[in-house]
Formats: sequence, C-alpha cells, structure tokens
Amino acid sequence: MLGYICKYAPVEVFESMGVQMERIEPDVTNFNQAEIRMHPNICSFAKGVLEEVMSRDYEGVILTTCCDSIRRLYDVLREEFPDKFIYMLDTPRITKDAGITLYERRIREMTAEYEKFSGKRFDEEKFFGYLKEKEEGQQYAVKSGCVNIGIIGARANDSIKKILAERGINIAFDLTCTGLDRKILAEEDGVMTGYARGLLSQFPCMRMEQASNRDELVRRCAGSADGIIYHTVQFCDNYAYEYAWLKDWLERPMLLLETDYTRQSGGQVRTRIEAFLESLSPEVRRSDTERKGDGAMYVMGIDSGSTSTNAVIMDQDRKIKAFSVVRTGAKSGVSAEKVLHEVLEKAGLSREDISWIVSTGYGRVSIDFADENVTEISCHGKGAHYFNPEIRTILDIGGQDSKAIRLNENGEVKDFVMNDKCAAGTGRFLEMIARTLEVSLDELGAIALTSQEKIEITSMCSVFAESEVISLIANNKEKADIADGVCHAIANKASGLLRRVGMEPEFMMTGGVAKNPGVVRAVEEKIGSKLYICEEPEIVGAAGAAVYALEKYGI
Repeated sequence: MLGYICKYAPVEVFESMGVQMERIEPDVTNFNQAEIRMHPNICSFAKGVLEEVMSRDYEGVILTTCCDSIRRLYDVLREEFPDKFIYMLDTPRITKDAGITLYERRIREMTAEYEKFSGKRFDEEKFFGYLKEKEEGQQYAVKSGCVNIGIIGARANDSIKKILAERGINIAFDLTCTGLDRKILAEEDGVMTGYARGLLSQFPCMRMEQASNRDELVRRCAGSADGIIYHTVQFCDNYAYEYAWLKDWLERPMLLLETDYTRQSGGQVRTRIEAFLESLSPEVRRSDTERKGDGAMYVMGIDSGSTSTNAVIMDQDRKIKAFSVVRTGAKSGVSAEKVLHEVLEKAGLSREDISWIVSTGYGRVSIDFADENVTEISCHGKGAHYFNPEIRTILDIGGQDSKAIRLNENGEVKDFVMNDKCAAGTGRFLEMIARTLEVSLDELGAIALTSQEKIEITSMCSVFAESEVISLIANNKEKADIADGVCHAIANKASGLLRRVGMEPEFMMTGGVAKNPGVVRAVEEKIGSKLYICEEPEIVGAAGAAVYALEKYGI
C-alpha cells in the first residue's frame, strides 16, 4: 500500500497497476516521534504525516512539492525508511501546455522509478481502460434539498465530512487540497497528456500560478452552498489570510476551522461545526412528543462544562423554577446525574415531571438521559437573549475555553470564535495563578481591585505566565498588582476575540470568570463599555438549553 497526501498525486496510475492507495490522514495523540526528527516549528500536518507513516506499514509514500515543511518531511522519510518508496513529485506551478508537458514527463519518471522498486509494470492501454471507467462513473456533489455545505482551504480530513454526514448535510463541493472531485480526462490519443491536464486543471492550490483566480472560482461554486467551512492547518498563514478577505466579500456564512490533527482537538472541532450548522438553521424545532397532561409543564437544560455542570428547570411561562451548579468531576455523566437530582429536589419535582431535557457543553453527548443536545455556542446565545434581549455580543470565559459570540435581534448566532485548546486566559488559568499567589480564586479578583501599580504580564501561556508571576513575587511585587496584571492580560486576549466577531453593543459576559470583578473591570476598560452580567452567569448556557427545550413544543 502506498500513502499520498495531495490531490495532485497521480493516484490512478498506481491503482491501474493493482496498487492499493491511501490518503494519509493524521490522527495522532502527540508528535513525540516527529519532534525528535523535525524542527518543532514544522507545521502540524507534516509532523502528523510522519507520525502516521512511522506507525503504519506503508510500502512507500508519495509527496508533492507543496511547501518547505513537506520538503523537510521528504528528507526525514528518506532517512528513516531507506528501503521504502519515498518519492517527491515536483508539481509544476503552471497549467499551460508547457506545465502539462513537464508534469507528464515527471509522472512517467516516477512510474519508471516505481517499476524498478516493485518489479511491477505500467501498461498504458490498461491505464486508459481504467480511466474510462473512472470517467464514466464520476459524480459531483451538487445542491440538494437539505442544508448544503461547501469546503475550501487546506487539507480537510474525513472526520469533518463524517460530522456533516451525521447531521444529514450535503457536501456541495470540496475544493481543499484533499478534495478528489476532479475531472478524469480519458483521451485515447495521448493518454498520459490528457491525464496530466486533468490533474493540473483541478481547483488550484495556493502555490499554483492560477491561485489568483481562486476567488472567482469560489464565487461560482458558492451559489450551491448555504454555508462554507474554510479549513486550514493551524499556523498556515497563506490560507488564514485567504479566509480573511474571502469573508469580507463572499456573501455566504463562513466558518474558519483551524486544526492541528490531534485527537485532543476533536471536541472543539465538532462543537464549532455543529454550532455553525445550528446558526444556519435557527428555525424552531418541534417534537412529535405531546405535552404531558394538562397542568404545568417543565423542561430542563443541562450545561456540562469542564469546571462546572449546571442545570436549569423552566416552566411553560419561561420562568426559572430552580437551578443548580455542581463541580464537574472525573466523569461528566456522573456530574450530570448529580446536578439532575439536586435541581429536581430544589424544584420539588420528579424526573417524570420533566417533558424534555436538552444538554449542552463539552460533555453534552455523555448525558444519557438527555432527549437532545445543542452546542454551547447556540445555548449561550439563546440564554443571553433570554436574560437580556438587547445583548448583541457575548464574551464567555469558562473553565477551559473562551468564546466570543455575536447575536441578531432574535438571539440567533450570527458569528462566533473560540480560542484553541490552550487554557490560556480561562478559569483553569486563573486557578493556577491563584495557587501561585497563595490566595483563593474568589480572593484573586477582589484583591486586583486594590492594585496601586500597573504590572504587565507578557505571556498568556499558563506555564510561562506562572514562571513570570514567580519572578514578580521574587522581586517583592504586591499580590494585588500581580493579580491586576493577570486580569488585564486576560482582558487583552478577550478583546481580541471580541474584535474578531465584531463588537456590537450591548455586551454580556457569561461563565464562571464573570464572577471575577478584576477581570470584569479590566475587560470593560479594554472595550470601553459596560458588561451585562446576570445574577448567576454560570447558568446562562443551561437556561438557553431550557429555552430550546420549550421551543420543541412551540413555546
């Protein structure tokens, strides 16, 4: 079996020789092997490919000259696997006749090298017949009657398509580096020439001469999609920049999805995609289930977060009957059971009295007794609108992540951004700082308000920030001043998120960090506006989930 990474790879050449081909999709827990053999600043995709190749029994790997990271990957693979077929196919940057001729020659050279390596023989007549079958059977994704999503950018893996398929989404087009919806040109007169022309005629990657035409090609395709997912490898500047200007003029909702190919980021990727899909379909979802009885009706929302699990019971008049907040333990399902019993007891109700339960948060899929799950993005939007219909921009800082959400006048999500899987500037970050300063988490915000000296914390990385705080302590800086510096560092990071979604008054802050007066003051100073904070900011997501539950019944 040969592995490959790019849509420009001549997959059909090898398949016609009976070779099994597999696109390498990194799905790793760490980059331990790669970071021994490659510079740590090499992109995560290249490191992920190396990890996969080292753990799989590939006969060889075909690479294309995408970028310097891939060239370095080639060097490492040649060194690590001298007995395997490791080949770098130099793909022309031009698609004119000269480029086609050059590419044909390079494909033939590669084929000859594989013949020497494997002992197999390439048969052009057999290859033509194989292409004809491909040509006749090729299908293209088109607009259907359901929600249609287009995917563009770099190296979108199949896990994204799987999430979309689970939600019944049609993929209208895939124009990424790995999209194989290419047109096979089976030309009897000049088989390999026509094949090379077909490969180079695909939607151009950023390194191609025709990359300047990508915007026009995207514009033509966009009409078949209700929304577009723009995927890029984390820290890949070329594609990140393209997303920025595409979003300015492309009249379609867009989601920027940056991934690093680690399994740890899977939860955030799913949340972002599902929240984006929910924003495209904000209509009221009704249940086929009839109301229980003729008396009072109760629903429940449960928000399973990394730090706390929160529950809200709401009646048919949208009044909160009871709420509860418990610490999330080692298992989200156990914490959900605990908060369920606690909130039912507070409300004086039994499980049978609850008509519908909606779960949200990272642990939403682990709550077996929930009837439905909705992302925390949508639920925070719905909850914020419930507490204050004037809110248009939300800052949610929870235990392990931060979000900025922009709403329309109906409380529907217009746009959102999340931090990456790093816990910088979150509740966990504050807990670490509080331990270092030897104060309680509740005290941290209060003492920040008494600060007399401005101190700048230069790093938001939890590890580096802790070292910086230790150095400040060693220099006899006051705890209050250090705490205030930390709060302002969080505010700087938060304002960056808010600016990315567009800061539209009125503003609301949710999540446990909204209880920290030092952070609240620092954020208000940074954005130049007051923050609306409800009495219990941790239950906003759960309240939104309860509203969704009522909407199942048209209430």
